[in-house]
Amino acid sequence: MRIGLITDNPGHPLLSATAGLLRAAGHGVELLDPGAPDAALGAPADAYLLKAHTPSGLELARRLERLGAPVVNSAAATTLCQDRTLMAELAVRSGLPFARTRTVGPLARWAADASPGSPVVVKSRHSRRGDLVARVDDTVRLGELAGSWPDEPVVIQAFAPNSGWDHKLWAIGDRVFAALRRSELSPEGRGPTLPLPRLPEGWSDLTRRVGEVYSLDVYGVDIIATADGSPLIVDVNAFPGIRDQPGAPEALAALTLNRAKG
Repeated sequence: MRIGLITDNPGHPLLSATAGLLRAAGHGVELLDPGAPDAALGAPADAYLLKAHTPSGLELARRLERLGAPVVNSAAATTLCQDRTLMAELAVRSGLPFARTRTVGPLARWAADASPGSPVVVKSRHSRRGDLVARVDDTVRLGELAGSWPDEPVVIQAFAPNSGWDHKLWAIGDRVFAALRRSELSPEGRGPTLPLPRLPEGWSDLTRRVGEVYSLDVYGVDIIATADGSPLIVDVNAFPGIRDQPGAPEALAALTLNRAKG
């Protein structure tokens, strides 16, 4: 089999380990930099992993899909997960327990008339590396953010009281991995990632349901436990890092070969 990796970071631990497993099993692995002018010239590989979420990476994935090559995740599913407005709308239509989300446009324009009566979470509408995710408790903090991100299109989520720890769930096909990470919204800021040997009942099934709804094969789901212990989804990510999770490279290699076989 020939497997293509669409990435601008071929040294990523998960991709490197997966590529090593595939090569050790006798399969060819090709690295495709989506920014290169000669990316994906020639006959398509048997399957591709889409780790680059840039416009050039998504366009390359679309071209390969038009040629009939399977891409994990598809360009359409990846693009949807980059728009938090569309992400929330689909969650509501599908009955997922997703944080109540509203789209307000550029931050400075909304902040000029807003007066939060209770804590809210302000997020960039378009999910990307280094985007805006911040808790706002008062007009002072809101003004600070508006001064730094005046033209940023944002969504607003009601802040749900919780322990300050995010449950990081990752899925590769049917395999679910989990960890705890102190939220970047907590007073102490983002903390280390800790093992989570056991999930509350039903959370693995909820994670798999997210994959079905968003047509994702490799994805992450950020969940917080609300005051009564029920899960609340606050974000969905296509093909996250899934670092330091034993068994993840093996699961990704197996999924890739399964997709390549058709």
